[in-house]
Amino acid sequence: MRRAEGFTLVELMIVVAIIALLAVMALPSFMRARQQAQNTKFVNALRIAAGAFDTYCMEHSTYPPDVNRAVLPPGMDLYLGPTLDWTQPTPIGGNWDWDSNVFGFSAGVSVIGSNASAAQVLSIDQKIDDGDLSAGHFQQTASNRYTDILQ
Repeated sequence: MRRAEGFTLVELMIVVAIIALLAVMALPSFMRARQQAQNTKFVNALRIAAGAFDTYCMEHSTYPPDVNRAVLPPGMDLYLGPTLDWTQPTPIGGNWDWDSNVFGFSAGVSVIGSNASAAQVLSIDQKIDDGDLSAGHFQQTASNRYTDILQ
């Protein structure tokens, strides 16, 4: 009697189990890398927005008026240009919002309704500020609202 060539079911199950184990071990690294890329993209977008609003202020001697979330203040399209679409969700979810003379500061770029975890937002704050969301220029100014205070 000749043995049939090929793999047995047990051998195939062992290979599948090994592949699944490797995938489970790699998944946290992929998730961490994804979150770091998302944080970096958000920080860069925030810097672009803050720079655009500061440039507007230098040229007009005042910041633009306050508007609702995801609404680009009048005249800011020239400063943000194609670099940042203010009406689209932020890299960490939620909407951009321009705040002028509200929440106790003169000017700030906010993100409202972000789906980022508290740990993720704290990690962002550590990149651009002091690592404390209750102080510095990047703060949590309301529930699920984070603001880069310009002035």
